[in-house]
Amino acid sequence: MNVGIDTDFLVRLAVIEHAGHEVAKRVRDECLDAGDRFAVAPQVMAEFVHVVTDGRRFETPLSPGDALRWAKGWWSAAEVDPIAPSAAAMGRFFDWMVQHQLGRKRILDTLLAATYVTAGVARLVTANPSDYRIFDRLELITLP
Repeated sequence: MNVGIDTDFLVRLAVIEHAGHEVAKRVRDECLDAGDRFAVAPQVMAEFVHVVTDGRRFETPLSPGDALRWAKGWWSAAEVDPIAPSAAAMGRFFDWMVQHQLGRKRILDTLLAATYVTAGVARLVTANPSDYRIFDRLELITLP
């Protein structure tokens, strides 16, 4: 089964000083040991690079070059399926934004959920479950 990746999962894996680093590694290993594959959308990769290079968030941020190499490694890993937003995902995104009366702070999460659900991804690993609970087609793997 494919497990969609939220940005915070990758951040925790990449940033050793992050308090959730070890838990993210354990979740990654459990998914792989269960035979799962990961699904990742391009918007996650872009947000990942943005976050891990921010010196205000981390004492030792990644350099832009290291962040891009790390992101590219995940994007092209054998156990990862890149999932791009399709026309159908955009339609679902628009429908969900209206149906759930979501505001501007929910745009990116809604697009990510629509991208994954439309591609057949039924599970999402995230540290922000409240951003996705409204989308009942996603089973959440919640990081503490």
